[in-house]
Amino acid sequence: MIISKREFPNHKVYSMTLAGRPLTLEVGKLAELANGSVLVRYGETTVLVTATASPRPKAGIDYFPLSVDFEEKIYAVGRIPGGYLRREGRPSERGILAARMIDRPMRPLFPSDLRNDVVITCTVLSNDYDNSPEIAAMIGASAAVSISDIPFSPKAGPIGAVALGLKDGKYIINPTSEERKTSEMYCTIAATMEKIVMIEAGGKEIPEDVMLGGIIYAHEAIKPIIQLINQMVAEVGKPKFEYEKAPFNEELFNKLVEGYLDDVRYAMDTDDKNVREERMNAIVDKWLEQYGEEYPEINEQLNEIIYRIQKIVVKEWLLQGKRVDGRRMNEIRPISCEVGVVPRVHGSGLFTRGQTQVLSIVTLGTVSDAQRLDTIFEEESKRFMHHYNFPAFSVGEARPSRSPSRREYGHGALAEKAIEPVLPSMEEFPYTIRIVSEVLSSNGSTSQGSICGSTLALMDAGVPIKAPVAGISCGLITEGDKWTTFIDIQGVEDFHGEMDFKVGGTKKGITAIQMDLKNDGLTYEIIKNALEITREARIEILDKCMLPVIPAPRKELAPTAPKIITMKIHPDKIREVIGTGGKVIQRIVADTGCKIDIEDDGSVFIASSDIEACRAAQQAIENIIFEPEVGKLYYGKVVRTIPIGAFVELAPGKDGMIHISKLENRRVEKVEDVLKEGDMTWVKVTDIDEKGRVNLSRRDALRELQGQTQTHKPQPQPQPQPKKGRGK
Repeated sequence: MIISKREFPNHKVYSMTLAGRPLTLEVGKLAELANGSVLVRYGETTVLVTATASPRPKAGIDYFPLSVDFEEKIYAVGRIPGGYLRREGRPSERGILAARMIDRPMRPLFPSDLRNDVVITCTVLSNDYDNSPEIAAMIGASAAVSISDIPFSPKAGPIGAVALGLKDGKYIINPTSEERKTSEMYCTIAATMEKIVMIEAGGKEIPEDVMLGGIIYAHEAIKPIIQLINQMVAEVGKPKFEYEKAPFNEELFNKLVEGYLDDVRYAMDTDDKNVREERMNAIVDKWLEQYGEEYPEINEQLNEIIYRIQKIVVKEWLLQGKRVDGRRMNEIRPISCEVGVVPRVHGSGLFTRGQTQVLSIVTLGTVSDAQRLDTIFEEESKRFMHHYNFPAFSVGEARPSRSPSRREYGHGALAEKAIEPVLPSMEEFPYTIRIVSEVLSSNGSTSQGSICGSTLALMDAGVPIKAPVAGISCGLITEGDKWTTFIDIQGVEDFHGEMDFKVGGTKKGITAIQMDLKNDGLTYEIIKNALEITREARIEILDKCMLPVIPAPRKELAPTAPKIITMKIHPDKIREVIGTGGKVIQRIVADTGCKIDIEDDGSVFIASSDIEACRAAQQAIENIIFEPEVGKLYYGKVVRTIPIGAFVELAPGKDGMIHISKLENRRVEKVEDVLKEGDMTWVKVTDIDEKGRVNLSRRDALRELQGQTQTHKPQPQPQPQPKKGRGK
């Protein structure tokens, strides 16, 4: 047998320093059968990114079939996956969001008429927590596609990306794990050499000028990354393959424009989505009747024809300052706000803006209701969750329900990011919080409607948020160097426009941004304008629509919400409270009907719909952990007498003995002359011996009481409540 050593003659490593840490991009060694392959190392975070394309276009589609997968391998953080199978399953929510974050800035830079399947796979091989695998994957995706033979961004060039933090007024590029914990914001910025192509931001009420300054600062850090990728393209890049362009009959389209453009203008000139679709359907029927035989391909190209001819009208109007529904460019659609619309839930809010309507519902739970996470990231649990549902009936379509789409995950995460900075801490409000936003009707900006509806629902639930949050979107249309923005985009403007710039925030500042584009990027001037007009709009929504309905969180929780009492015990006492095999805590739960959660640090959370049951459980735990202190006075019940003394109960199960010589200031012949079973008396702890036996003195207690010494008198013990539920 002869084995020769495998050589990698095309192996090259490209390196730079990014935020003080080494960034290297390796090519020519791994996954050589892919169209493009790059191994990205950033610190000790390592991501293999591959880009592949099908040799032929996919038939019968009218869109570019790009797929981005962010593969989380649990071995990347030195763990074995949980679950029965002990292998990776479906991607986590953060993994889905990472894939979307890579897709969004790259998709507009591919040829719009490319119909070949393109798949970008980002496999996280190791994650050191300080260096974001999402950033490494985004850089790797840009590099892999750029050096491959897949057509991509001939004019704009590759993209680069960084994360941005802010602490003590200073911007931080790619903050470490510790820096992220104290950062006032965390943003992901992607850009070409000239323009910004993606913003995904979360912040603690960040002023608009600070946010814009950070975006500009991040862009400067991105440019060296793009230069490195351009160097790779120059040295190892492949020629782009020729592809079969999506068929489109320009002759037919020109005839339709010439003969029906005024009809389409009439069809589009309404604020009612249903009316617009009804008018367009009538026009399409005429097209099919007139040109169906002469141009049989009209059926396959119909969606593209409708899109292009509607875009002509929408773009023409917007550049003239006219909108489809007749609004001014800075005018928000009519808004209706309601709270308390659903009985028995813990809080609900209904937000309607034009034909977009979202019902948000809040549920409050205990600590154990928090979501447990098994991912490659640091977070082990989530106390706050926002889930967004977009059923087919919300757009008038007849489709069965399926599992949440990536879009639903993305919109839900955006609203979650916008709301989270204003939530009270666990110490202030010891609840797990879940909001579900049900989209009942959709005509643009449902994610921003979810932010507004969620704020209403939280205040209706009595959650003491720090400030109300509103969300609004901004659109864009361009023609050469001419551009215009407009607020509160509806569906048709989103579909035919070039930008959906979504901003959530309070009156004070920004809490979340998500920017989606259909062009090659934004200038700083456009971003500044978008930030300004969204700030004015969200303040108007808060002042004129939301706060008049509910100006502040309710003072009390809903009757159906769990009542929670928190207490702290010494960690060494946890074993006593739980008991052997959980017998002690199970007995408390059975007696009171409460749900009890105990954390490793000794934090105890007692929950029930009946506050008195919570107090009874709290008293039971306090009795278990009670430890008498030498020198303190206690007021207890005589539970037994013997010839040499009396036993006094200081707390349930915690007795001490008074020797007969310490009953009075005089000699006592018989214990019963002073104390009988059932009597209440003051005692002082004089000693606790090595076996834990407590010695008491009634004589010393009476002396101190006469001197008005500070004493400790336990409160009367609540009686256990009848069982009200299974508890824990």
